[in-house]
Amino acid sequence: MLDKQFLIDLAHTKMPFGKYKDRYLIDLPEYYVVWYNQKGFPKGKLGDMLKQVYELKLNGLEELIRNIKKQYPKG
Repeated sequence: MLDKQFLIDLAHTKMPFGKYKDRYLIDLPEYYVVWYNQKGFPKGKLGDMLKQVYELKLNGLEELIRNIKKQYPKG
């Protein structure tokens, strides 16, 4: 079970490097997240978040995170 704060953090986290640097994780292209799933996710919190993004995209639940981002603005 994911905790609320993890999902709020996920909603506001941007990719820190690479081709999609500064794009919100939930807005990464699906093929890119699938590639990470096949290659292996990074270690740590970023990897945990990317794994969750993979699961959300796989199940068509991206809008859940977009709604959280609106409901809990960063500040």
